[in-house]
Order: sequence, then C-alpha cells, then structure tokens
Amino acid sequence: MITLTGHSLSLHEMNRLLHKNEKVVACQRSMEKVAACREAVDKIVSNGKVVYGITTGFGKFSDILIKQEDTEALQYNLIMSHACGVGEPFSEIVSRAMLILRANTLLKGFSGIRPLVINLLLELVNRRIHPVIPQQGSLGASGDLAPLSHLALVLMGEGEVFYQGARVHAMVALTKEGLSPIILQAKEGLALINGTQAMTAMGIVGYLEAEKLAFQSELIAAMTLEGLRGIIDAFDSRIHEARGYKEQVDVAARMRNYLQDSKLITRQGDIRVQDAYSLRCIPQVHGATWQALHYVKEKLEIEMNAATDNPLIFVDETVISGGNFHGQPIAFSMDFMKIAVAELANISERRIERLVNPQLSDLPAFLSPEPGLQSGAMIMQYAAASLVSENKTLAHPASVDSIPSSANQEDHVSMGTIGSRHAYSIIQNVRRVLAIEMICAMQAAEYRGVEKMSSTTRDFYYQGRQVVPSIKKDRVFSIDIEMLTDWLQKTDWLHQFVLNRLC
Repeated sequence: MITLTGHSLSLHEMNRLLHKNEKVVACQRSMEKVAACREAVDKIVSNGKVVYGITTGFGKFSDILIKQEDTEALQYNLIMSHACGVGEPFSEIVSRAMLILRANTLLKGFSGIRPLVINLLLELVNRRIHPVIPQQGSLGASGDLAPLSHLALVLMGEGEVFYQGARVHAMVALTKEGLSPIILQAKEGLALINGTQAMTAMGIVGYLEAEKLAFQSELIAAMTLEGLRGIIDAFDSRIHEARGYKEQVDVAARMRNYLQDSKLITRQGDIRVQDAYSLRCIPQVHGATWQALHYVKEKLEIEMNAATDNPLIFVDETVISGGNFHGQPIAFSMDFMKIAVAELANISERRIERLVNPQLSDLPAFLSPEPGLQSGAMIMQYAAASLVSENKTLAHPASVDSIPSSANQEDHVSMGTIGSRHAYSIIQNVRRVLAIEMICAMQAAEYRGVEKMSSTTRDFYYQGRQVVPSIKKDRVFSIDIEMLTDWLQKTDWLHQFVLNRLC
C-alpha cells in the first residue's frame, strides 16, 4: 500500500502502483489540509467575493461574474465543454498514472477541493476503473485541459472507462462497484483539469521504460562487442575517470563487469589498434543518455508532487492566480528524453551495420547461413535504419512551438503533452532497433563460439534463444523482431538480471 501525501511520491512508488498492482491511500494529515482549504472556498462563495475560477468564468471569460446559484452549473459546463480530446486513447497504464498524479497534487491542499473528490479518484485507482482519455488535444497550458476533462467526466458519471477488460460507460463501472458520481461544487472542476498530469503521466510511463531500455542496451552492446572481437582497453576506468562524467564511468564499469571473463574480447594491437566509434565510444554515448535520463527523472519527481492548478489557495485564505499549470519544465524534459533515447538507437544501428557488413568484419555476409542463396539479416538492418530515421523526425522538439489560444489570453503554451507522446513513440522504436541488434549479436556469438562468451553474456544469450531461435535458414524475421521486442519490454527477469550483475 502506497500512502499519498502530496509531497513525497517517487518514481519507484509509481512503478509499484502502475506495474505491481499496489493500492493507494491518502495521508490523513494531508486530507485535513484539503478540508481546511475547502472551507476557504466556501467562504469566498458565500461572501460573494470576485475570485477567478470560483466566482468568475474561465480564460477570456475571467471578467464575467457568476451568480452563487450558478456555481454548480459553471463547473459542470466547464468539464463538458473542455472534454474535446480526439484520437486514440491513452493506454490504461497512462490513464491510471493520471488518476494517481491528480489525487497526489490535490492532496497538497492548495486546490480548494472537497476530500470526497480525492476519495473517488483513489477508489478508481484501487478498483482499476481507468478513464478513457483521448491522446490528442492538449496544448500543455493551461495544463492538460482536454485530457483531464475526460478524466473528470468519470467522476461525474459521464464518459467512458476501461473496466475488467472492456470499454464501458462510466456509470456501468461505478454502479457495479457501488460507487456514486459527484456533483462538482465551486472550484472543483477547475481544480481537476488545470494541471500537467497528462504529460507527466505519459512522461513517467515513458521514463520507466527508457530506464530499463538503457540498461538493456549496454548488455546487448556487450554481446555485440564479443561478436566483433572488440577491444576492451577502451573501457579502462582510467580513461573515463580522466574525463570525469560519472555516468560515463558507470557505463564503462558495467561493460567491464559484463565482459570480465570473456574469451572473445581482444586487447589493442591483437587484431586492430582501435575500434570504430560505435564500439569504442559506448561509455561516452550511453553515458550521455544516462545524464539526460537523470535530469528527466529529477524533473518528473518534482512535477509529480507539484501544485499545478490555478488559482491556488493558501493557509491565510489568500487566493492567488498564477501559472503553475504551464508545462514548460516537462516539455523540455520530454524533448531531452526524446533526443537522448533516440541516440541509443542511432549508435545501435551502426553496430548492427558492423555485424552484417562483410566489409567491416570477418563474419559471414549479413550473418547468412548460406550467403547469396539466403539473405540472412540483410533487411533487418534496413528496418533498423528506417526506425532510426523516423526517430529523427519524432525527436524534433515540441517545446519550441506555441500557438495562442483563448482569444490570445493564453498566448504562450508548452506543447509538453505532444512531446511526451512522441518520446514514448521513440522509446518503442528504439526497443525494436535494440531487438534487431540482439538478434544479430546472438548470431555473431554463435559463429565465434558461445562457449567463449563471458558468463554474463552467455546467460543472456541462452535467455534470448528461448525467444528467438538461431538463424538456420531465411524466415519471416518480422516475427522474431516483434517477439524479442515484446520480451525486452515485458520481462522483469531481464531488468533484475542486469541489476544483479551490478551488485
């Protein structure tokens, strides 16, 4: 059970909530702060004060005063009108992350929402009722208005949810679980949709996959190094300590660890003096990716625990309008992650080329069992090159774009949700490129002699061979690529395998 406080949620805990079926509960002290903040909202309404989003309209309508008797209609209309998302829905895991993040930010006690709204959010998480939320339609300021409106619809008994393997109307799931919808009161609709939880949720799901993929990329690269009789001297700790980047030092250390008892690696001068950059510079390139991922992790963990709606209500009942809903920090982070993860595929594709090109190694041409008659891995490299090229388009930064909205009241936006979605697409492409490298590296290892591999890479080889058999003759390699890609994504064994080797 994970306790949400509004201040301490970590990516490790999010991983447990998203992938380990852990349940969640609200901190009682945080709930008390939520209740106290709600009292301030009730006073504002009863006293007829003019406060944005509580007794006024929204956006360009912020100068229009709303009558007290219309406060419920204002919140209802807000959610209904803003539910303009389009396209395919986010996956259930992203929808689940959005519920958790929205509850966590509301628990900070700055949003003026009733505790019962948070309780319903947590009930949806624990009962695995996940809103159907279209992916497209957010500008990333004033937060993720359209996606979060689709989330808020479910609290009102509207919209659709994923429930028990089906896509159903929200009331079907709520009724079956004995839950009642909520009539939103003053400020509550705005508090639910003014924030960055769509881009942050998508970013978290992407980051957790990217982190695992980065570890896997090193182990696959180690196997490639053996297949190409690579030179281990380039991973000498003195080289990397001389430059000083911790992540680079760490990658080199892991590579040495993986290859420490290999009989396939060479020393400088044994076969050649230096390797190509795609082998020799693994610590420098992969290490730089880790630097970016660490930056992304830091920003995600801040945003997960941030108050991102507007206005915010403070302990002295002061209500201040600001711009914490602006997604620029996450937009930059997602663009950074796109570029950093795409580079893992860029360098991987170059290693694939060295494995299959007979002009670059002494391996059989395209790793074919019968060069000429059978093409072997020839077109696998084409597929990898295509994915790498696609990533270059997706890696274009979304954060450099902005389109004014709300009659130019909201005249600069982040496009962070687009960035997070593109980052996730890149991660999927990178995994496929790494799967192709692994298929080729396993084949190269067979030619060199599996018995000569290091104990670590040999274990990894045997696990991989349970998924993809040796290439004895040409077949539909698309099936192999997809099977290995799926294995890399889903296997907990592989992540634990890598972590165990680091201990």
